[in-house]
Amino acid sequence: MIETRLLQYFLAVAEEQSITKAAEYLHISQPTLSKQMMDLEENLGRQLLVRGRKKVTLTEDGTFLRGRAQEIISLMDKTESAFRENEQSIAGDVYIGCGEYRSTFSIMQIIRSIQEEYPDIRFHIFSSNADAIIERLDKGLLDMGFLLAPEIIPRYDYQKLPLHEAWGILMRKDSPLANQTDISLPELAGLPLIMPSQTSNSGHLSTSFAEAMTKPNIVCTYNLIYNAGLMVEAGIGYALCIDDLINTAGSHPLTFRPLFPKLYSDVYLFTKKYQVFSKAAKLFLNRLEKNICNL
Repeated sequence: MIETRLLQYFLAVAEEQSITKAAEYLHISQPTLSKQMMDLEENLGRQLLVRGRKKVTLTEDGTFLRGRAQEIISLMDKTESAFRENEQSIAGDVYIGCGEYRSTFSIMQIIRSIQEEYPDIRFHIFSSNADAIIERLDKGLLDMGFLLAPEIIPRYDYQKLPLHEAWGILMRKDSPLANQTDISLPELAGLPLIMPSQTSNSGHLSTSFAEAMTKPNIVCTYNLIYNAGLMVEAGIGYALCIDDLINTAGSHPLTFRPLFPKLYSDVYLFTKKYQVFSKAAKLFLNRLEKNICNL
């Protein structure tokens, strides 16, 4: 069995790319750390580090272990935080996964109100696409997630929130379509499209596109909107995205046009079945129920 301490040592070496610098950071001797890393490799039966003259790099197995070690340390920190909660007060950490949606502003307002009353509660927001959020939920690294129209996964509980997001097209302002007030899907036939990669909306969006055109010309995919905006600005194509995520006012070179007919996705809260929540996470869910779910 690998000791947590060894994983922390390994992560320090991976971060510093130097056993000497990692030893200084960890306040242990360089020979001791070097011996610990050799013991770890011997224990696993794999080479984890390539020891160069100027820096240490990770092998393929080392890169794999770094990802797993980060998850293990994060999960242990999360578990220890839950046990440190005081019986008389609510404190600790709440881990939330969400995509990039304007409607999550309502969730952020709940977080602010809780922190005003319970300053010892810390919130950790993990922003990514549906696949990454589901993976972290499966591993116990997140308490809950907020996603758009998720696919049915038996191991999760779902709750539809009174929040929804409108889809449209992000394009350059010098595009011919920018002269229109809205865009129909047939007008996109043949145009280079930049599509979201998350699978939670794949069926919902694919059905709409299949009804409008035989084969969309998808040239790129993205998981977060910032780089999608850069791709559009570079002239790579037109990005299908949610409204109000990029401020296109003023001299910004991009503009957004909604789809017609309107295409919306609902926002869902989902958690693992039979999950036991910390007091801090329960407080957040109660506030969410009171302020959003009952609207």
